[in-house]
Amino acid sequence: MSVSGSLRSSLIAQIPNLRAFAYSLCGNSDEADDLVQETLMRSWANIKSFQEGTNLRAWLFTILRNAFYSERRRRRNEVDNGDGEAEARLVDIPRQDSHMDFQDFRSALADLPEEQREALILVGASGFSYEEAAEICGCRTGTVKSRVSRARRRLIELLDVEAATEFGNNPADEAVLGLTAKTAARK
Repeated sequence: MSVSGSLRSSLIAQIPNLRAFAYSLCGNSDEADDLVQETLMRSWANIKSFQEGTNLRAWLFTILRNAFYSERRRRRNEVDNGDGEAEARLVDIPRQDSHMDFQDFRSALADLPEEQREALILVGASGFSYEEAAEICGCRTGTVKSRVSRARRRLIELLDVEAATEFGNNPADEAVLGLTAKTAARK
């Protein structure tokens, strides 16, 4: 199947639309131009698979979108390490400590009164707002805030925690324990 002149001119006519779509995906004109170029190369290499009379624009936009996401997936695994900064940020936290910390945490959590444990799990671990947790528990918002505060203080005491970094600097642990530089300093 030979490529007709009308198909060629239709393909060229779509370049401004492809650029606009590519820019909306990338947010960068240089990347958008590269993406359009890649799309045109892929479409030209596979032009025989295009059926005249179908939607050329949709076919090109699909190729562009697929090229964009393929490039994003490829880049996700790359690290720009021109000056060695990436190597300095790489840290391997010992895994056996985190397992033991988790066991200690589960034990301390089990020692909390049921109302405090429930409030802490709803707010700190499940991400509910104090108002939502109060509605779930059937009590006032202030009661939930008080229960969460007392539960966090008691967990910090039971675990003998001085700083959030003692739990591997995990944001989820910090949320449950309510640890910040301020709370560690107050202890």
